[in-house]
Amino acid sequence: MEEPRPKRLRISRGQDDYIAGNIVEIELHNFMTFDHLICKPGSRLNLVIGPNGSGKSSLVCAIALALGGEPQLLGRATSIGAYVKRGEESGYIKISLRGAPKDEQIIVMRKIDTHNKSEWLFNGKVVPKRDVLEIIKRFNIQVNNLTQFLPQDRVCEFAKLTPVQLLEETEKAVGDPQLPVQHRALIEKSHELKKIQCAVEKNGDTLNQLKALNAEQEKDVERVRQRAELLEKVESMKKKLPWLKYDMKKAKYMEAKEQEKGAKKKLDEAAITLNEFSKPIEKKRQEKAMLDAKRKKLSSLVNDNVQRRMDFLEKANQAGVQVQGKYREMEDLRRQEQSRQQRILKAKEDLAAAELDLQNLPAYEHPKSELENLGAQILELGVFANQKRLQMAEKEKKLTQTKLTLRQCSDRLKDMENKNNKLLLALRNSGAEKIFEAYEWLQQHRHELNKEVYGPVLLEVNVPNRVHANYLEGQVPNYIWKSFITQDAGDRDFLVRNLRLFDVPVLNYVSTESQHKEPVRITEEMRALGISNRLDQVFDAPKAVMEVLTSQCGLEYSYIGSKETDQKADEVEKLGISDFWTSENHYRWNRSRYGGHVSASVEPVFPSRLLSCSSDAGEFENLRSRKMELEESVVELEESRKSLQTEQRLLEDKEAELHKQREEIISIVQHEKRKRREMESRVDQRRRRLESIEKEGDQDTVMAKLVDQAASLNGQRVKYAIEIKNLLLEAISYKWSYAEKHMAFIELDAKIRDLEVDLKQQQKFAEQASLQYEYCKQEVEDCRKELSDAKRHAESIAIITPELERGFLEMPTTIEELEATIQDNISQANSILFLNQNILQEYEHRQKQIEGMDRKLEADKKELKRCLREIDALKANWLPTLRNLVAQINETFSHNFQEMAVAGEVSLDEHDTDFDQYGILIKVKFRQTGQLEVLSAHHQSGGFFFLLKERSVSTILYLVSLQDLTNCPFRVVDEINQGMDPINERKMFQQLVRAASQPNTPQCFLLTPKLLPDLQYSEACSILNIMNGPWIEQPSKVWSSGDSWGTVTGLVGQSHC
Repeated sequence: MEEPRPKRLRISRGQDDYIAGNIVEIELHNFMTFDHLICKPGSRLNLVIGPNGSGKSSLVCAIALALGGEPQLLGRATSIGAYVKRGEESGYIKISLRGAPKDEQIIVMRKIDTHNKSEWLFNGKVVPKRDVLEIIKRFNIQVNNLTQFLPQDRVCEFAKLTPVQLLEETEKAVGDPQLPVQHRALIEKSHELKKIQCAVEKNGDTLNQLKALNAEQEKDVERVRQRAELLEKVESMKKKLPWLKYDMKKAKYMEAKEQEKGAKKKLDEAAITLNEFSKPIEKKRQEKAMLDAKRKKLSSLVNDNVQRRMDFLEKANQAGVQVQGKYREMEDLRRQEQSRQQRILKAKEDLAAAELDLQNLPAYEHPKSELENLGAQILELGVFANQKRLQMAEKEKKLTQTKLTLRQCSDRLKDMENKNNKLLLALRNSGAEKIFEAYEWLQQHRHELNKEVYGPVLLEVNVPNRVHANYLEGQVPNYIWKSFITQDAGDRDFLVRNLRLFDVPVLNYVSTESQHKEPVRITEEMRALGISNRLDQVFDAPKAVMEVLTSQCGLEYSYIGSKETDQKADEVEKLGISDFWTSENHYRWNRSRYGGHVSASVEPVFPSRLLSCSSDAGEFENLRSRKMELEESVVELEESRKSLQTEQRLLEDKEAELHKQREEIISIVQHEKRKRREMESRVDQRRRRLESIEKEGDQDTVMAKLVDQAASLNGQRVKYAIEIKNLLLEAISYKWSYAEKHMAFIELDAKIRDLEVDLKQQQKFAEQASLQYEYCKQEVEDCRKELSDAKRHAESIAIITPELERGFLEMPTTIEELEATIQDNISQANSILFLNQNILQEYEHRQKQIEGMDRKLEADKKELKRCLREIDALKANWLPTLRNLVAQINETFSHNFQEMAVAGEVSLDEHDTDFDQYGILIKVKFRQTGQLEVLSAHHQSGGFFFLLKERSVSTILYLVSLQDLTNCPFRVVDEINQGMDPINERKMFQQLVRAASQPNTPQCFLLTPKLLPDLQYSEACSILNIMNGPWIEQPSKVWSSGDSWGTVTGLVGQSHC
C-alpha cells in the first residue's frame, strides 16, 4: 500500500534518529507507584504496555508535570504532593530532551514533596518555573493541548470538544504557528466590526429621528423667537427702571444735605449763647463753695465742744453715783454688825446638831465573804461560757469552710452541666433534633427507674487525648452517641415507651463477660511498629457504657499507632491486627466470607465534632455525690451550732444574774459609806463657817475709810462743773459765727438758682437744635444708604454702557410711563401661546445632537471601512492556509477510515465574518446504509458499547491524521484503544505504525494495557513494557545494564525474540 505523501517540510533528524525536543530519557524517583525508574524511549512510536495499575499513567503524569503542567491538567489529584509515593516525603522527575544540536544538553528536573512544594532545575541548576516554560515553548511542547497530550482521564474531554474548540486545539498543534495568532486576531476584529456596525446603524437611525423632530417644530420655534424678542425688550426696560429710581433717591439725598447744613448753623449759635450764661454761674458757685467750707469748719468746732461737755458731764455723774454708793455702804455696815452676833449663835447650834447626828449613826458591817462567793461563781460561769464560745467559733469556721466547698462543688457542677449543654447541642446539630427534650425527661423521671440509666452516651464518655477522640468518634456509629443505656429490662421498656417521640435509641446492658473474646494484648512486636494502645483503653466511662461501646463497636480489636505504624502498615497486618488508627489514616482489612481473600481500605482521619467538648461523666457523678454529702454536713453543723448557742445563752443569763446580785450588794455598801462621809463633811463645814464668822474685821475702821472716799469724790465733782461752764461760753461764740456764715450761704444759693433757671432755658434751646441736627444727619445717612442700595441694585441689574445709555434715551423718562410700557409688551408676549414651554431649548439641543451625531457617524463609517480592510487582509492570509490544512487532514482521515471499511471526513465549518463560530466538523459513518453525521459528545449509532467504540476510533484516527502535520516534538495518547473491537484495533494499530515509520513524523507515546497478537511492527516501533511489583527486583537489575529482552529471558532460562 502506498504511503501518503508528506504534508509539510521534512524534519531534520540526526544520526540517532531523534529530532529537537524529543524525550531521550525519563528518570523517576519516589513518584506515584515507582521507587526508581529510568526509561529511554525510542525516537518514533513508543508502545507503553503493562497491566492496569502497573504505572503506565504514572509515566504520562511525570511527562506532564516535569514539562510545566499543573496537577489539574491530568484530571487526577489536584495537589502536587499527592504524586509523591505513599510513605515517602519527597521525590523527583527528570526528563532529558534532544537539543537542536545533538550535543546540546537539556535536562529538566522537578523536585516535589508532600507539602505541595516544587523546585525546578535546568541542567542541574535551580531556576524559576518561567525559565523552564520558556524552554518548553521554544520546542512548541503543549502539554495542555488535547491533540498533543491526551491523558487517560481526559479522553472523554477530547470527545466533548466542540467544533470551535477542536479547531483551536488543531491550529495550536499543527500547521503554521501563526494560524492561532491570526485566528485570535480575526475573532477580536470581528467583535470590533460588529460593535462598529451596530453603532453605525444605531447612530443613523437616531440621526434621522432627530432631523424629523426638528423639521416638525420649526414654525413653533419662530413664534417662540418672536415672543423672546418682546420679552428681551421688556428686560431692557426693566433695566432702566432701577436707574430712574436711583435718580429720585439722589434728588432726595441732596435735599436732606441742605437741611443738615441749616440745622448745624442753629446748633452753633445756641452753643455760643449757652457759654455766655454759664460763666457768672460758675463764679457764684466758687464763692458758695468757700462759704460752705467755713460753715462746715465751725460746725465741726461746735460738735467738738459738745462732745467735751458731754464727757465732763458723764464724769461728774459717775462721781455722784460713787458718792451715793459709799453712803449706802456705810448704812449697810451699821446693819451688818447687828446681824453678825445672831449668825454666830446660829452657827454654833447647827454645829452641835451635826455632831450629834454623827454620833448617833449606827456602824455598818461589810459583806466580804458573800462578795467573794459571788465572784467565784461568776468566774466559773465565765470559763464555761468561753468554752462554749470557742466550740461555737470552731463550728462556725467549719460551717463556713463546708459552705465554701459546697459552693465550689455547685459551681463545678454548673460548669459541667454547661459542657453537657454543649454536647447536647452538638448532638442536635448532628441530627438528634429532640435530644434536649429526651435528656430533660430522663432527669425528671430518674426516681421512677429501678437502676441507674446512662445517656446520652456522648455525655458519659471522657477522652483525655483529643487525638484519641478523633479515632473513637470515627470508630463508633453516630446513633450510639445519642443512645440511652439501661441496666434493667423494665427500665428499657419504660424508656422505649416514653422516648419514642424523641427519636432516640435505647440500649439495654446485660453483663456478658464470658461471651467476650480475650483481646490481643500489645506485644513488644506491636510496640516496635508504633502500636501503643487499644481504643477501649483511651477513654473513661461507667462500666455499662464501656461494655456497650466495646461490644457494639469492637473497640478492643482496634489499635492506635503512630507515624511509624503508618509507614509500616503492611507489617502490622501480619501480626493479626485488622483495624488500627494513625494520626492521618484509618486502616482496615476484611476477609471475604466466600473466597477468603483479604481486601484493605485506607480512609483519612477526620477531626472530632462531638467529643471535642466532652466532660468526665465519672467526675460529674462524684461531684453530685459530694454535693449531697456537703449539704448534709451543713445541716448537721447548723444544728450543732444552734445547740451550742442555746447553752451559751443560758450560761450568759446565769452569769448576768449573779453580776446583778453582786452589783446590788456593792451598791448598798457604797451607799452606807457615802452616808457616813456626807455627815462627817457636814460637821466639818459647819465648824469652818463658825470660825469664819468669828474672824470677821473691825467695823469702825471700815466706816472711817468710807467717809474719806466720799469727800474725795465730791471734790472731783466741783472741778468737772467749772470745766462745763467754760465749754458753754466757748460754744455760744462758735454758734454766733456759724449763724452769720449760714445766712450768707443761703443768700448766695438763691442767686445761683435764679441764674440756673435762665441757663436751663438756653440749654433747652441748644438741645432742640442738637436734636434737629442729629435728625437731619440721620436723614442724610438714610438717604445716602437708600441711594447706595438703589445704585447697587441698579448696577446688579445692568451696568450703564454707551450702547445701553442710547437705548435708555428712546424709552419713557418717568417711572409711571416706563412701567406702563413694560406691561404692554408683557401682555403682547403673553398673547403668543404654545404648548411646549421648552421647545426652543429642545430644538437647539437637538440641533447640537444632530451636528455631533453627523460627526460621530462619519468617524464610525471610516472606522468600519478600516476594520473591514484589516479583516480582509488577515482573512486572505489565514483562511486559505486553514482550508489547505483541513483538506490535508481530511485526505488522511478519509483514507484511514476507508481502510477500516467505514467512511469519514473532516471539513471546515465557515461562518463568513463570525470567526469565533468557525470550527472543524468530524463526520463519520459506521453503517454502509447510513449517512455521514457530525460526531459529537451526544451522537452514537448504537448502544453504550457502540458509543465508546465510535468515539475511540474517530479520536485515534483524527490524531493519526495530525501525525505528519504536527509541529510538536512528541505526542502522548493514553489507552485510546479501549472499547475497540479487535478488527478496528488491528487496523488502527497498522495505521499508527505506518504513520510513525514516516521520516517526517514526531515522537509518539501510545499507552495500552494490552496488544493484539500477531501485529505487524516496524523498526520505528519501541516496546516499553511496564513491569512493576516486588517480583521484578531481580529482572530489573538485568534491565539496568541496558541490554535487550533476550538478556532478561536468558536469566529465566528462556530465549524468545
